Amino acid sequence: MGYRGPTACAAAGITYRQLDYWARTGLVEPTVRPAHGSGTQRLYGFRDILVLKIVKRLLDTGVSLQNIRIAVAHLRGRGIGDLAGMTLMSDGASVYECTSYDEVIDLVQGGQGVFGIAVGAVWREVEGSLAQLQGEHTGAGEAIVQVHPGDELARRRRDKAV
Repeated sequence: MGYRGPTACAAAGITYRQLDYWARTGLVEPTVRPAHGSGTQRLYGFRDILVLKIVKRLLDTGVSLQNIRIAVAHLRGRGIGDLAGMTLMSDGASVYECTSYDEVIDLVQGGQGVFGIAVGAVWREVEGSLAQLQGEHTGAGEAIVQVHPGDELARRRRDKAV
């Protein structure tokens, strides 16, 4: 299942401009179907949208894009099953993965304020958002396009093809 840019933006809570920039700079690239020249549509997978939403949360709390790139590289290296149980924490400068209660204590012992992102909770938010939005089934053959009511361009393309 793949999701077009506008759907990915709606589910992650970002603008299309952010999505495009992050794809062009390699921060979060679509894994279902990358863009190949003008006029092609990127398709984002569930995991891509999950990472987009995490990137948005980290940016909103003041983490630098450089540190977010490091965190995203770490997320890419983890299995999809590992992500649901992961908790990311940040002091606004660095991003940490906490796997135990003791690690959280170590982070806050210096008196530094931290915030946490329970990836499992973000996972459920993304699932809920995507249940309301439309995706595309991709397979060996032709893509079956499900059009979101607000995606007029996709609806026109589909109508023109029929």
